[in-house]
Amino acid sequence: MSLMLKSKKGISPILATLLLIVIAVAAIVVTYAWVLTFTTSQTERAGEFLSVANLNWSNSSQIVVDVINSGTADSVVLRVYLGTSSTGRVEQTSVTYSPTSRIVSKDGGVIRITISYSWTSGIRYYFRVLTEAGNNWDHNERAP
Repeated sequence: MSLMLKSKKGISPILATLLLIVIAVAAIVVTYAWVLTFTTSQTERAGEFLSVANLNWSNSSQIVVDVINSGTADSVVLRVYLGTSSTGRVEQTSVTYSPTSRIVSKDGGVIRITISYSWTSGIRYYFRVLTEAGNNWDHNERAP
């Protein structure tokens, strides 16, 4: 039994120290890459700030929405949703944008979104604008 204990060999202290250093450096590199990716994506998302500047209900078969970007980064509108409840919004396909590039410039840029939609007076409508950065901007208003 004592012969068996004497014949066991372990790794040298130098090799163990080097192995720990390699593991620590790898962990630091992975953490750094994750933090860099996360902060970059969050900074892009935080740069846009959209709000509804005006809603025009003058035509009973369409709604015109002026959206302003008061953020510090340009924003690109991807989709528009509309419905009579916050959970029942549906993506609108009959939509035109001005400018047609769908880009809302930073620091006060405006985009005009015209939605072909037959609305009813007195009903509250819920709007959602989805941007390329992944932000949802919600607004609701009662039709006159």
